[in-house]
Amino acid sequence: MGDEGLRAVADTCSDLRELRVFPLDASEDSEGSVSDVGLQAISEGCRKLESILYFCQRMTNAAVIAMSKNCPDLVVFRLCIMGRHRPDWITEEPMDDGFGAIVMNCKKLTRLSVSGLLTDKAFAYIGKYGKLIKTLSVAFAGNSDMSLQYIFEGCTKLQKLEVRDSPFSDKGLLSGMNYFYNMRFLWMNSCRLTMRGCKDVAQQMQNLVVEVIKDHSDDEGEAEIVDKLYLYRSLAGPRNDAPPFVTLL
Repeated sequence: MGDEGLRAVADTCSDLRELRVFPLDASEDSEGSVSDVGLQAISEGCRKLESILYFCQRMTNAAVIAMSKNCPDLVVFRLCIMGRHRPDWITEEPMDDGFGAIVMNCKKLTRLSVSGLLTDKAFAYIGKYGKLIKTLSVAFAGNSDMSLQYIFEGCTKLQKLEVRDSPFSDKGLLSGMNYFYNMRFLWMNSCRLTMRGCKDVAQQMQNLVVEVIKDHSDDEGEAEIVDKLYLYRSLAGPRNDAPPFVTLL
C-alpha cells in the first residue's frame, strides 16, 4: 500500500474509526512500506480515529505528536517500529516526546504499545498521564528499572503488562509488588530477571500464580536468568498440566 495509499485513505475516509497497517516485509526501501509520512497523513485526514495498529520501518516524533493532536479520541495506539532501538529517523533523538504527547493529549487511551528508542523519560510520561491505560506492551525500550516503577506507580488502572527484550531486572519487578493483585497478568520475556527475584515474588504473593518458562536447558541455579515470567491471578489456583519447561513457583 505504502504512504501514497495511506494518503488516499486520508483523503477519502474522514469518518474512519479503526486502522491496522501490517508489514509487507522487512526491507526499508521495499515498495509498499509505510513511514511517518503515512501516519501524519492519516492523522490529518481521519480525525475521528479511535484505534490504530501501525507497523513501520521509520518514524518521527513530529508525526506521532501530530497524531496526538489531530486524533484526541484515540482509545488504542499501537505503534510498532520494526527493529531494535530505532530513534526518530530524522533527528536521531529517542521517541520519548512522541509517546509522551500520545498519553498527554489522548485522554481516552486504554491500550498502548510502545517501540523504538525510548528512555525512562517516556515511561515517566506514561506513568504521569496514562491514567486510563489498561493494556501496555513494551518492546526493546527503557534504560533502567525506573521505567517499570513509573508504570506501576502511575498507571493505576493497568491490568495487562507485556514486556520483551528490555533491560529490566529483579529490582524493577519487585517495584510492582503493591500493584500485582490489581492486575490480570504480567508477562516478561528476555529481560534480566533471575530465579531468585521470581521466587521472592512467589513467596510474598502466594495468591498469585508465578510461572517461569525456560527456552534453554541451562543448569538451574539461584542466579539463573529467567527466559520468561508469567504472573497472573487465578481463582482455580496453579494449573496441573504444566509442561516440563514450565516451573510453577
